[in-house]
Amino acid sequence: MMVEDLHGNPQPLGGNDMPRFGGPGTFMRLPGTSSPTDLDVAVVGVPLDIGTSNRPGARFGPRGIRGESVLLRPYNMATRAAPFDSLCIDDIGDVATSPYDLLAAVEAIETHYDDLLAHDVVTATMGGDHTIVLPILRAMKKKHGPVGLVHVDAHTDINDTMFGSPIAHGTPFRRAVEEDLLDGDRVVQIGVRGTGY
Repeated sequence: MMVEDLHGNPQPLGGNDMPRFGGPGTFMRLPGTSSPTDLDVAVVGVPLDIGTSNRPGARFGPRGIRGESVLLRPYNMATRAAPFDSLCIDDIGDVATSPYDLLAAVEAIETHYDDLLAHDVVTATMGGDHTIVLPILRAMKKKHGPVGLVHVDAHTDINDTMFGSPIAHGTPFRRAVEEDLLDGDRVVQIGVRGTGY
């Protein structure tokens, strides 16, 4: 079932159209049929957790977020903001990555985002462990130059290496600074309680 507004923008499937336990497994039950060329915002999953050192399972993050998103409403009742009325938003699926080769996965993510950003689309990414940030920032720098960042985390993720690896969930922002991917005047880290990672 495809739901569109008057402007042809994809709309989330409402609970009165289909019970919340049914319908597509996309973010907010969006149709998932759009091409990036048609979108203002592309919702993307990056199911990767081979860069983590302790708790695997973040690879299921995109699927879990999509599953819980059936409860979200397409507008904010307090602010009356209705992003689906003014923006063309759709879930375009997941980035295909290797579950065994971290460097190949990082390369695949960067290539995928290079292709997406060529369409002037804004991406809303669901991960995955924090390793995924590095290839996304690399692609963003190619398109926009160094970017600002709001990072909400308990850790700064600025280790030089983790268990000898320079690319891991606790190192992306050190690599990002070294590679000049970030505009340091527009970087904010919120919620930091430890610098161990």
